Amino acid sequence: MSPPVAERFRIRHAPPSTRWPTAAEAARSRWFAPARVGPLTVAERTWVPAMVPWRATEDGLVTPAVLQWYARFAEGQPGVLVVEATGIRDVASGPLLRIGDDRFIPGLRRLVQTVRERSQGRTRLFIQLIDFLAVRRRPDPEKFFLRFLDIDAALRRRLADAAGDAAWLTAPEPALRARLLEALTSDRRLVDTALTPRQRESLDYGYRERVWDTHLPWVRELPRTLPALFAEAAHRARTAGFDGVELHYAHAYTMSSFLSRLNTRDDGYGGAREQRGRLPLEVLASVRQRVGADYVVGIRYLGDDVVEGGNRVEDAVWFGVRFAEAAADYLSVSKGGRFEDARQPKVGEAVYPYTGRSGYECMPTVISDERGPFGRNVPLAAAIRRAVRAAGHSTPVVTSGGIFAFEQAEGILARGEADFVAAARQSLADPDWFRKVRLGYGHLVRRCEFTNYCEGLDQHHKQVTCKLWDRVAVDEPDVPLATDGKRRLSPPSWRVPGDAGPVSAVD
Repeated sequence: MSPPVAERFRIRHAPPSTRWPTAAEAARSRWFAPARVGPLTVAERTWVPAMVPWRATEDGLVTPAVLQWYARFAEGQPGVLVVEATGIRDVASGPLLRIGDDRFIPGLRRLVQTVRERSQGRTRLFIQLIDFLAVRRRPDPEKFFLRFLDIDAALRRRLADAAGDAAWLTAPEPALRARLLEALTSDRRLVDTALTPRQRESLDYGYRERVWDTHLPWVRELPRTLPALFAEAAHRARTAGFDGVELHYAHAYTMSSFLSRLNTRDDGYGGAREQRGRLPLEVLASVRQRVGADYVVGIRYLGDDVVEGGNRVEDAVWFGVRFAEAAADYLSVSKGGRFEDARQPKVGEAVYPYTGRSGYECMPTVISDERGPFGRNVPLAAAIRRAVRAAGHSTPVVTSGGIFAFEQAEGILARGEADFVAAARQSLADPDWFRKVRLGYGHLVRRCEFTNYCEGLDQHHKQVTCKLWDRVAVDEPDVPLATDGKRRLSPPSWRVPGDAGPVSAVD
């Protein structure tokens, strides 16, 4: 695992200057022009990707804070708004939305209705569906050695050989455990030799399952269980009223790991590209069969894993063409965000897949290399789009990563690098920014500083806010606050200058 990004990048980039369009210029632009996504017409090519705000209940249910979060984005009237990664299993996963049972439908239906009302029907609403395997917190060393570590004959042999003492082959287990715990501070070499690589990882980073852990029955059966789980989740999304679903095949999670070159399964679902793409394509087919051809099914996946041995853009291009052939309605391209190069967590914390180089490339910041962070990931989407078009498909491609201005987005569209331009952190900084730009008030946009303050909150599963607004007017009556009582949970409202009434939804 690699050192923190801060040890690599030293150049601090100032936010680029930009010129905001007049309302007339915006009306003539590509970014604010209508487009098609599968069977749907979308009002404009602006897009808010999925962000996890940690506002659901511990049981994954929609809360008033969830409704408020999405209502604020809806007020900015983006063309598409994607609801956070939502678990397809009916298992505990903390304050992350879930869709693994029909009991989640009423709350999700309220969420859909809220977005419809706040955007006056202008915004299309998709929900991102995710599966993930077990990741446990980094253990206290004493608990790891005295309780969790499996002691077998192979470990005894490695310890005996490393220590030059055959007594460890038959020594009482408590004594062996105590010796390894003591050696952690006195002779780490002995520990590293006695433990397997996966055991060392469990000690130093916490236990983590991989999709190629086929010795685990539930992992071995993923190709049999996941298509139906995704399909039923998609059906619930349609029942709740969402305009479409986004299959989460990106970052550190189950489906992305099936696609990755790191996937070494030997059961026909790993190894060569055709086999690595087999389950993702089977999930897509299952979802399509369950929801029908007249419902949007998109895919979010990686243009580059950014870890040693992982996928590169040539893999992403190949998979993009396969997804287009299989009738995916859009391809949303991300980058990195893997566990393999994540920074070591503190004891009691879980490893976070956005702390290494791959995490930086997923969410580049103002502290960067010579290239800088703005639009850094666009070339990946451009390569995928070229290949998809060359194969005869018109599947829309969505790009994101360091998007901050109208001129930047318009240039991406003009060059044919993408069909939609998405912004997560800039939309968090100012959920009204699309609307401000469209109406000719771009100079009033609250511009993201790309410091990843928000990502730091996410890393610790704290309610996500933006430093540009979370301390503004916190003492005003009826302003909902975060659980720490110091930050507001949503930005102040915005009205068109001169409009004393409620924010107009149709302009």
